[in-house]
Amino acid sequence: MTQNISELPRIRAMIRSDGTGELVIDGVSSRITAADEAGVREEIINRVTDAARAIDRAVRLTAEDEQGKSPLIVHPNGDVEDDGAFIPTSLEPGPASEPVSTAPAAVSAAVSAAVSETEDVELIALVVPAEQQNSGLDTAELQAAGLDDAGLGTAALDTATLKEAKRDADMRDADAEVIQQIEPAPSARAHVPPLTAFDGLVLDLDADTDDEDDQKQDLAASPFSAPRAATNLVGPAPVPGGTFAEVPADDPSIAPAALAGGGPNLADFMNSRPPLVAGPALLGWQGTVRRLTGGLVSPAPGTGEMSHRAAVASVQRSLVGPRTIVVLNPKGGAHKTTATLLIAATFGIHRGGYTLAWDNNETMGTLGVRAQTAAHTNTAVDLLRDLDNFAYSSSARVGDLDNYVRNQGDARFDALASDLDPAGAASIDDVAFGKLHAALSRFYRVLIIDTGNNMRASNWEAAVDAADQLVVVSTIREDTAYGAASLLDGLRQKGHADKVAQAVTILASPAKTADRQLSVRLHDHFSKLTRTVVDVPYDSALVAGGSLNYDALAPRTREAWLVATAAIAEGL
Repeated sequence: MTQNISELPRIRAMIRSDGTGELVIDGVSSRITAADEAGVREEIINRVTDAARAIDRAVRLTAEDEQGKSPLIVHPNGDVEDDGAFIPTSLEPGPASEPVSTAPAAVSAAVSAAVSETEDVELIALVVPAEQQNSGLDTAELQAAGLDDAGLGTAALDTATLKEAKRDADMRDADAEVIQQIEPAPSARAHVPPLTAFDGLVLDLDADTDDEDDQKQDLAASPFSAPRAATNLVGPAPVPGGTFAEVPADDPSIAPAALAGGGPNLADFMNSRPPLVAGPALLGWQGTVRRLTGGLVSPAPGTGEMSHRAAVASVQRSLVGPRTIVVLNPKGGAHKTTATLLIAATFGIHRGGYTLAWDNNETMGTLGVRAQTAAHTNTAVDLLRDLDNFAYSSSARVGDLDNYVRNQGDARFDALASDLDPAGAASIDDVAFGKLHAALSRFYRVLIIDTGNNMRASNWEAAVDAADQLVVVSTIREDTAYGAASLLDGLRQKGHADKVAQAVTILASPAKTADRQLSVRLHDHFSKLTRTVVDVPYDSALVAGGSLNYDALAPRTREAWLVATAAIAEGL
């Protein structure tokens, strides 16, 4: 993802703890105001992302706060990465002198003129009395500015006034360059309309040759002072825009191996963002009141709706690579196939596509019967026969699998059936499963695998080995619960104790009223063996055993399966 770093332009930003900040692009300064420091950081990243997107390449950002400087690289897609170690304030030059009282307006104007004409002079040279300076403005320059040595020794110059004067001078110079450099030709303007306020920026690829000089010219008056720009990226002040992609705190890609001198790192910068503001109520009486009043009365979402949103967020969580979920119970009629399809539907509806429900029965399974039909009757056996077209082809696409999987419409997932030929001799073993799993993992983010009833089958054991998350399913009945309990004992004896401890148990009610005493027993048993136990209710829409119609399920059934799927997602 990283480009040629030496050619990336630089942008500098200042973040202050009072909820204000400053973004400087080649002397063009934009003031940023937010509710708090975290809001300033987010706005800076958004604006710099706009700048990167406008020139279609990554840009360098030096973000400075009271802790020190964080060198970053911001990409057009919003990704942010480290561009070196964090530089604590303690390692930077300290203030050269204590701030003194405010200067008269005439002195400020004279300083502004002097700084404008002597661009390479650091502002601190004007703040410290002449007798304390090793170098600074010579006599001719001071006289041109209307000041002399005595004046510098006695004048009371305010640091903020001087910084403002320097910024005004830089902005005048930048405006002159903008007029000359960013005016596009009429033909270019006609074919490439501006998309953002950064459209038409002029990029100087030699910007990094001045890095060393820029380091020397940083303002040393205060760690909160706006630093000099270190980039030749010229353009108008940026505007807010774009989105901010969430980055998990434990993402190894943003955690530096070691930071010299301690201090916050990039993960701290990203995690300092404020939490997302909850949207208006959509469900319950709160949502009804909001709709009836046209939004004039807008109660906060209730606890039920907030729980629903939290479950959806869990299902939508970022995953590192494809993930495999295996649904287990050696007893037939334990709700495995139903669970596989409903978990896949919940992932598909709330996460989007690239979700597969796969019947890994070694011979004939029923997932192909319960899934919606397709124009073909191909199964996993047919895909295995043609697997070379997918496993070893760099040009294969997920759409090429349409002749083998069955699209489930609005549920937004695909289903791969097991062999449906009662007279067929083909079967899936562990080697065949491994080949299919390796190929399908190239095209799907989440694979939910339905298993057969034979715990000794090689493809059954291969599925358990490949699982990132085990799901144990049982109805609230003695016989299916016995199968689930024996399953967990067998898995632990075969060396899968860790996977059992992280498993999710789903208990499905077999009737409108379940055996409450048995339910308590099952909860007590399985909660001691697996990570969590989740209940799902009886639903008459599932009794017939035909094709699954997710929309026909009762709202409480859909919500229960959302909660179950969220618990599964938390283990991925």
